[in-house]
Amino acid sequence: MIKIYGQAGTRSTRVLWALEEAGAHYEFITVDLGKGDARQEVYLKLNPGGKVPSLVHNDLVLTESAAICTYIGDLFPDSKLVPTTSNSSNRARYNQACYFAMTELEQALWSMAKHRFALPKKFRIREMITTATYEYEKALDVFSLRLGDRQFLVGDDFTCADIITASILKWATQGGKRALSLRHENVERYLDEMLARDAFVQALNREQKS
Repeated sequence: MIKIYGQAGTRSTRVLWALEEAGAHYEFITVDLGKGDARQEVYLKLNPGGKVPSLVHNDLVLTESAAICTYIGDLFPDSKLVPTTSNSSNRARYNQACYFAMTELEQALWSMAKHRFALPKKFRIREMITTATYEYEKALDVFSLRLGDRQFLVGDDFTCADIITASILKWATQGGKRALSLRHENVERYLDEMLARDAFVQALNREQKS
């Protein structure tokens, strides 16, 4: 049985989304970050960083949401969530899309969050939010060019690269007055289509039931 430790509304959602797309059986175990569950010794043995999500499958303990999603895709090859290594070109494009999403799009959003609330107050620099917003906008422009009029990021199949990217774009549009623009019609269209998938809705429902 696959076990996922996480909390609703975090990077855990993208992992549950991948599992729902794959039709996998799994157990979702809530880690209440607000109550400090992630800093308890029992959880730190799984994830020394005290973050979510974490996957436990047989003897494997895996952290980092993109790595977990890729593992799920490899574990369920019929889902086509991850290109096989025999298709080296598409696997390379998959890796490129995932790395870009995590290192360009998400890092900018996470920088904003860190300097708003996540870091101890003495380490927060308000000016970093302006810098990170600039980085986000530049990365989004590049993403729009790469996306073009395509439905999916890698070939003709929906993959975990779409899950990771869509979850990041969704994060950008949340936050009320702090919500960020997607800047491009093709990016807005892409996100709407991704979030309309049944498996995404099922992942949200699974989180709420736990």
